Amino acid sequence: MLKFKNFNHQMILHKTSLKIFRPTRKKRVILSFCLSLSVITGISVTQAQPIYNRQHIFHPVIARNGMVSSQEHYATEAGLEVLKEGGNAIDAAVTIGFTLAVTLPRAGNLGGGGFMLVHLAKDNETLAIDYREKAPQAANRDLFLDENGEVDTEKSRFSYLAVGVPGTVAGLTMALEKYGTISLERALKPAIELAENGFPISEDLYESLIFANRQMQASPASMTIFFKPRSVPYEVGNILVQKDLAKSLKLLAKEGSRAFYQGAIAKAIVADMEANGGLITKEDLAAYQPVIREPIRGTYRGYEIYSMPPPSSGGIHLVQMLNVLETFPISKLGHNTAKNIHLMTETMKLAYADRSKFLGDSDFVPVPITGLVSKKYAQEMRSKINIEQATASQDLLPGNPNKFPESNDTTHYSVMDKYGNVVANTYTLNFSYGTGITAAGTGILLNNEMDDFSAQPGVPNAFGLTGGEFNAIEPEKRMLSSMTPTIVMKEGKPYLVTGSPGGSRIITTVLQVIMNVIDHQMNIATATNAVRVHHQWLPDQLMIENGLNGDTIRLLKEKGHQISVRNAMGSTQSIISVDKTFQGASDPRRPGALTLGY
Repeated sequence: MLKFKNFNHQMILHKTSLKIFRPTRKKRVILSFCLSLSVITGISVTQAQPIYNRQHIFHPVIARNGMVSSQEHYATEAGLEVLKEGGNAIDAAVTIGFTLAVTLPRAGNLGGGGFMLVHLAKDNETLAIDYREKAPQAANRDLFLDENGEVDTEKSRFSYLAVGVPGTVAGLTMALEKYGTISLERALKPAIELAENGFPISEDLYESLIFANRQMQASPASMTIFFKPRSVPYEVGNILVQKDLAKSLKLLAKEGSRAFYQGAIAKAIVADMEANGGLITKEDLAAYQPVIREPIRGTYRGYEIYSMPPPSSGGIHLVQMLNVLETFPISKLGHNTAKNIHLMTETMKLAYADRSKFLGDSDFVPVPITGLVSKKYAQEMRSKINIEQATASQDLLPGNPNKFPESNDTTHYSVMDKYGNVVANTYTLNFSYGTGITAAGTGILLNNEMDDFSAQPGVPNAFGLTGGEFNAIEPEKRMLSSMTPTIVMKEGKPYLVTGSPGGSRIITTVLQVIMNVIDHQMNIATATNAVRVHHQWLPDQLMIENGLNGDTIRLLKEKGHQISVRNAMGSTQSIISVDKTFQGASDPRRPGALTLGY
């Protein structure tokens, strides 16, 4: 017996669902009829037993032995092949990282840095590898101020001065040496082949290069690699060959990270810096070391949350927001209702206000980690929330976590293996293609991470984030980040691994994926596709993705929120381990992403 019921929900097609959902001919006829009727009448058709549960509209990729989820299909395939050969999640993650440096040049990198969260099943240990870039030794807090004391954004974003000492090579090789099982040569094999022999330019890569053309004009090496003579763009389907990058990758395979930090690659980077007024010296490169840190740990409704510590702000503020939201009846209020979005928004404001004052490199400044992630501090923050009306950002100041002492272009990928190991890795050049500068002779794009420092405390950076004294520029200091690779544990076992690019919106994107899974009981594909919101305290704007219904937006405006409707936010790559299967989903918000398992 068919019944009719009105409801609104935006459906986003997920390419991976086509591989999973294969109805019989009879069911296809019924489904076709139902969908046609829905289009004609404007109402949805359900049964007493619904065709699908609204919490499970989209279908994840399902596998039993291992799974990889990344932003680019060559990288996903390379990582999965390692798992099939018997390698572990760390082996696959390192292989993916190097492959993305070739196939996703706007974010995958050798000349940037990032964070890797690792769960080791054998030791039941979760740890964080910090390979964030560092300020060169010659850097100083006034590096980007002009003669009038104003920030020169051209210098902080698109010059050789904007380049932090890269950490990716050191971080990936450390992970492989300590926790992997395959050789560095094997991990680099797909990247070398793709750089040397080339691969067809996709529509996504083509469009990103057109966007980056102006940015790259100042770098002859970049223009030679990514454009034809006279700045003519390659066409979709043309083969992109990166011979200099292949040469650098071969040196890494032969000599290890030493080639990058002390050998021929280091010499080429330093020579390019010296020729163009950059600060990075051979001493800077030789001194660089990644750091193994204790993750930020919290709990949410019985689940354990592990995420990145400083110099990432992601883990602290993820746990902080979950602490505040934990006592509200999120599931009963309903997904993306005005009341729920209001509570999330007010919580986001409080966390980002704290970020502006208390976050920086904990090797240099006393970040009050324990207080910020304290349940007692969350209780104090919760008391500041008016559950009916928005509080103006100008009326919100950072809190005082010290009262509770101890008693965008980025890419993320996730891996789970059959042994129980998990990797969440987020790394970046900062902007798409970083500075746009390629170090001559290396094929390596250079980051512009120095812009993530507070060039002038109180002045927003390129992502609109306001920083304070804790994130001022200092020699060898790591700049603050929002990257939030995260592992969620259930009953002591890995349950969910996720993360996202998106600049300042990374933390709130990860927050909503976790809440969608835990509070709203969505499968990982539906949790990924759901409409997202974001608020970062300043500017006082509630950003909402296209697709939220008009009634909800009206109610939020009535509560005093300043609404800004935006295009896609974030690009999560997520995997859940449930019922002896891996279930994964790549975000459809950016093209080219792929989740595969076996």
